[in-house]
Amino acid sequence: MNAKDSLILKTARGVIKSESRAVAGLSKALDKSFVRAARLLEGCSGKAVLIGVGKSGLIARKIAATLASTGTRSVYLHPVESLHGDLGMIASDDVAVALSYSGETEETAKLLPILRKQGLPVISITNNPDSRLARCSDVVLRLHVKSEACPMDIVPTSSTTAMLALGDALAVTLMTLKGFDRSRFARLHPGGNLGKLLNLRVADLMHKGRENPVVKETASVAAALRVMTSTRAGAVSVTGANGRLTGYFTDGDLRRRLQDGFSDLSLPVKLVMTRGPLTVHPETMAMEAAKLISERKIDNLPVTDRKTGRPVGIIDERDLLKEGLG
Repeated sequence: MNAKDSLILKTARGVIKSESRAVAGLSKALDKSFVRAARLLEGCSGKAVLIGVGKSGLIARKIAATLASTGTRSVYLHPVESLHGDLGMIASDDVAVALSYSGETEETAKLLPILRKQGLPVISITNNPDSRLARCSDVVLRLHVKSEACPMDIVPTSSTTAMLALGDALAVTLMTLKGFDRSRFARLHPGGNLGKLLNLRVADLMHKGRENPVVKETASVAAALRVMTSTRAGAVSVTGANGRLTGYFTDGDLRRRLQDGFSDLSLPVKLVMTRGPLTVHPETMAMEAAKLISERKIDNLPVTDRKTGRPVGIIDERDLLKEGLG
């Protein structure tokens, strides 16, 4: 490695270490002010209004997006645009969250007294507890950043990372306080791969009808093999007299039996099937079925009706993989 390459890695590692220290220090410094801020946002009947300009504004936008996607109504308000009409989106039951490393950003400092007059509580995120921003706030969340990661200690790096971490901490804390669960998260994320992971159920992917091979316990192994090979499943569900699933017979089971010397295909399949197999239900999340298949190192699973125990389908690893689940 030449000198320039070494300089590249040394610089990059230094930045990462500096930002890591900023976040670690922030974690240790959390106190009752954070509790007050979380309680204030939890009790907000309106929305969280995130405010900031420059790099702080970009972080404020991200925090607003994270809050909105995790059950806390929120918007980003640009301080300059707010003074030219955007104040119309503010309501008296909102809570303002203002970001400024120095706490002396002119545009933000001008806006806060106006918001206070409208009755909004103000939470500030700043490194300067004696700043104009802090003095105009009900709750001050101090960053405790000692220096930026750049050599000149100027470019917002460690400070914006700490702001982002603090915003994420607020968002996740509010998720916990509000009992925001997976189903509510899924409703807010219907699109893309994330939406697919959170919304797809076994019923959406399972093979059913003619593609769901089923035989009775009394059927011969030969008959079970004929039914099995009529589909691409490589397995067949086995039922008792009442139609409930009692076993599962796969091509892997057959190979293992043949290796043990089994050869009489006229015997009932109940003698060679796997009894009490692992199953899933149509309403099971597809990602949960994918996890089971991966952990158990199997190709597919029988799907049974939760109430009747009857086999209603088969969920196959290949179909899960096509959907990016696996």
